[in-house]
Amino acid sequence: MRKTPAPLTLALTAAAGLLLAACATPPSTGPMSFFISSAGSGKGGDLGGLAGADALCQKLAAAAGAGNKTWRAYLSVPPTFATATTPAVPAINARDRIGNGPWHNAKGVLIARDVAHLHNGNNLGKETALDEKGAVVKGRGDTPNEHDILTGSRADGTAFAPQQDTTCKAWTSSTDGSAIVGHHDRIGPLPENWAKSWNFSHQSAGCSQEALVRTGGSGRMYCFAGN
Repeated sequence: MRKTPAPLTLALTAAAGLLLAACATPPSTGPMSFFISSAGSGKGGDLGGLAGADALCQKLAAAAGAGNKTWRAYLSVPPTFATATTPAVPAINARDRIGNGPWHNAKGVLIARDVAHLHNGNNLGKETALDEKGAVVKGRGDTPNEHDILTGSRADGTAFAPQQDTTCKAWTSSTDGSAIVGHHDRIGPLPENWAKSWNFSHQSAGCSQEALVRTGGSGRMYCFAGN
């Protein structure tokens, strides 16, 4: 005959369950671990490669008092095929560069719990996708419109195939190619999914600073703390 658990045992079990649930749920506020860069490189899509982009994120974060974290730019780079003289190089996916989360903006607001939440159901929008200073980034309807954020990524945070340049030659060119951008304000000229995507909206008009501005951006990036 099975014994009925004592009231104290039931109470302790319930308390333990609540504690585990609380630990599994990221806090809704926290120190800054995400921002949109307040500036780009000034050279359009030439960010100095991924290393240069990461360094810019780190520099801006340090100026905002958050330099004790390791910052990474949310950027992808397509793979390259092997040639007679060089080996193949695998793709680099933005989603794999930024750590595990959770991520909070400069005001402490939760942006996403983890990588899966970031790419499906995140809290990104004009009022939450702030720069490292806590300022709102201008979007569609503002002057100038700067809602195009460089990503070079598909909606799931992965790189494109190498047949077409989507990253301004792996973020080293201000002349040739173009770059995939997302809309931080989730607004576009049509009520379509691409227009409302934070990381995969369209290609830029080119890789120069002028081309990025003409498309609706200024060379800004998403920066995430990876630790």
